[in-house]
Amino acid sequence: MSKRQVFYSFHYKLDVWRFHQVRNMGKFEGNEPLSPNKWEEIKKNGDQAIQEWIDDNLKYRSCTIVLIGEKTAGRKWIEYEIKKSFKDKKGIVGIYIHNLFGGDAKKSNKGKNPFEGLNVDGRNLVSIIKCYDPLFTLSTDVYGHIKKHIKEWVEEAIRIRNTLS
Repeated sequence: MSKRQVFYSFHYKLDVWRFHQVRNMGKFEGNEPLSPNKWEEIKKNGDQAIQEWIDDNLKYRSCTIVLIGEKTAGRKWIEYEIKKSFKDKKGIVGIYIHNLFGGDAKKSNKGKNPFEGLNVDGRNLVSIIKCYDPLFTLSTDVYGHIKKHIKEWVEEAIRIRNTLS
């Protein structure tokens, strides 16, 4: 059986190091992050170019994994990715990553739930989408917990989304 294809949504500047840890667990086929230079090139072409990049990268994905860091909530493009994923009937799951070490070998503060206040087609997403916050403080324990459970969290998110019309 082939691996599920997922889309990762995260705050690039603050959490790309944490994203790589999750992606490198090898549980899914997922989008490769853009290099900073490529991202700047896309951004230079405006919002339409960013939206097209996101739309293209969401194709053929069955689930969006929102990696929740300190400043993930409220970001324009993360909200777009979440809403687009929901409208396209993809599973969506949130995973708090603040206790994983970043590139500076430090943890960050826990961020707000990015699904709070988001509504799509009259549905409050915070009441539908589950978020997981590993109850560990050691980065290695958080990593192990995510690695152990991420596949079941994704499958559950897809099941939940499939029950909604």
